Amino acid sequence: MLGVWNMKKPEMIIFDYGHTLLYEPGFNAMRCEEAAYPYIVENPQNLTVEQIYAEVQRVFAEFQEQRNLGIEIHEWQIMRLVYEYLGLKFSISYRELEEIEWNAASPGAVMPGVEEMLDYLNDVGIRTAVISNIGWSGDALTNRINRLLPNNKFEFIMASSEYAIRKPNRMLFETALRKANLPADAVWYCGDDIRADIKGAHGAGIFPVLYEGKEPDDVNPVTYRNQGEVIDFDYLHIHHWNEMTAVLSTGGSN
Repeated sequence: MLGVWNMKKPEMIIFDYGHTLLYEPGFNAMRCEEAAYPYIVENPQNLTVEQIYAEVQRVFAEFQEQRNLGIEIHEWQIMRLVYEYLGLKFSISYRELEEIEWNAASPGAVMPGVEEMLDYLNDVGIRTAVISNIGWSGDALTNRINRLLPNNKFEFIMASSEYAIRKPNRMLFETALRKANLPADAVWYCGDDIRADIKGAHGAGIFPVLYEGKEPDDVNPVTYRNQGEVIDFDYLHIHHWNEMTAVLSTGGSN
């Protein structure tokens, strides 16, 4: 872990989404299919919600190995594959259906201290953005973030679903640098997953911040993936967003 006095103050901080900025208390995938069911206009097999849900989960499980290898599968691809395979047709588009399903599974909530931290960054002129490993579309992710963090000034929000690859692939981080028109040493990246976020950012030359916060209602599902991971380079480790605000306001150099 790097001493505060050695850190260069960033021109931009890029954030992970899940369990970093926001989280999804009580997420229940069955509610996705329950919410979608009223929009079905053709169901030739008279499938129940439970039967549709079982097929969706089976297909997701088949693709999980590819996702673990760093390949992202877009939610719309899963929807199209499963629903058309089952002969289902809907009265609305997959784009509309996606947000209905995601919001039904969990409307989302803000991690403690995020709003105050973002307000501070906005006030002092530190630019912000998001890179998320997520199957939901970039539009859906942007809408969720804007709904729950209406005062954000994120310059861009990158969802891995739109790029076919997942963190820690350095191309995502380097693409973000190009979008920001900044060198790697002018940027920090904050996330909760050591492999995807911390090692991914470091691999692209970006200073990493490991955030291990606690949300009020859920246990962070990434915690088990961090077990056994060793970090052998400089990084900042925080447990609440007010710690980063304190670091930026008292330490580092421009």
